[in-house]
Amino acid sequence: MDKKHQKNGCDCAPGMVKKDGKCVMPDVTFTSFFMALNTSALYHLGEIADPATNVRHKDMMMAKHTIDTMSMLVDKTKNNLNAEESELAANSIYDLKMRYVKAESQ
Repeated sequence: MDKKHQKNGCDCAPGMVKKDGKCVMPDVTFTSFFMALNTSALYHLGEIADPATNVRHKDMMMAKHTIDTMSMLVDKTKNNLNAEESELAANSIYDLKMRYVKAESQ
């Protein structure tokens, strides 16, 4: 068990939560799914290291694909998101696009 989980009193594996006394994956929500895509894009932009090797890789094609996927998801869910979800999506995509442009120029 890692220190973070020990500190919180949780004996679940990283990424899992305790629900009704069992370790389970967290509920899938638009926000959690969108944040997973955001993390993937940051990984492909080389901003997050591979957790297994602690090495950063840059794959601009995959970063663009992930950002485009996020944009498509927002388009397809238009008028079905609450204000918080819409704001998260818009801010995340804007931030990733700016990071993409910066990474392309380096």
